[in-house]
Amino acid sequence: MTVVEPAIETSGLVKVFGETRAVDGVDLVVPAGGVYGFLGPNGAGKTTTIRMLATLVRPDAGTARVLGHDLVREPDEIRARMSLTGQYASVDEQLTGAENLILLGRLLGFSKTQAAARADELLDVFGLTEAAGKQVKDYSGGMRRRLDIAASVVVTPDLLFLDEPTTGLDPRARNQVWDVIRALVAAGTTVLLTTQYLEEADRLADRVAVIDRGRIVAEGTSGDLKRSVGSGTVHVRLSDPERRQEAERVLSGVIGGEVKPGAEPNALSVASSDLERVGSALVELSRAGIGVTGYRLDEPSLDEVFFALTGHPADVDEKGEESAA
Repeated sequence: MTVVEPAIETSGLVKVFGETRAVDGVDLVVPAGGVYGFLGPNGAGKTTTIRMLATLVRPDAGTARVLGHDLVREPDEIRARMSLTGQYASVDEQLTGAENLILLGRLLGFSKTQAAARADELLDVFGLTEAAGKQVKDYSGGMRRRLDIAASVVVTPDLLFLDEPTTGLDPRARNQVWDVIRALVAAGTTVLLTTQYLEEADRLADRVAVIDRGRIVAEGTSGDLKRSVGSGTVHVRLSDPERRQEAERVLSGVIGGEVKPGAEPNALSVASSDLERVGSALVELSRAGIGVTGYRLDEPSLDEVFFALTGHPADVDEKGEESAA
């Protein structure tokens, strides 16, 4: 049986900027293939970790192997097989989309014919053929991000670092970038995706590491992390909003915990993952003559998981590694 080496394996990785310990002993094992999510707010240590793994910043302590090569001793071997797309577009705004890709192809050793053919192929795959002749300065945010990722895979990498690739994009553009990422993984590229969007990690990542203040505070599948919180939420919709207080007493008595009013006057919610108690609560509501027009049981969101693990929301924008770096 062939043992597949992890794409990335780190132990005790540390990076310090002045008095700021931006990365504080990170241990990671990123399997080859698929998407690995690196989740945390600004300043948590995501970008500095990526910059170290991409050989742009030398670690102050710890060890790491990327694609089977030592991070410190064999950086050239790593660079030959990986690519990095940062938070901001790195393409030339004065050139057209096609010109950007052809230029990169030529710099990477392609002939004129090969570079043009590869540019046409990527423009088609990334849905940019119609915009190929437009200057990038006239592209939308989503188009720029797709072109930026296309530029990162002119030579298909074994490992692609995507550092918050959808920051600032509208929902439609974000979905387009997600489709691009899925296509890259289907073609065999391992993707390490940093994000502060919980939905993004939930939708794309096979496994997720949660980083906070330079340390990994949890790791596992999205489902694993949600189950670690221990409870979901029951949402109940009443037929008569005038009986909401009665319904609150019934739900609290059977399920326990605090019953919270919803955005609408006939909506209530309470934390619980106990299906038996939820069923009993619905029976008791019926016995009390309180009509229920609908209900659902949601598992914990990654927002709730992050708050449970760190004690603060995932959208906290703290001073930290990005400014220090």
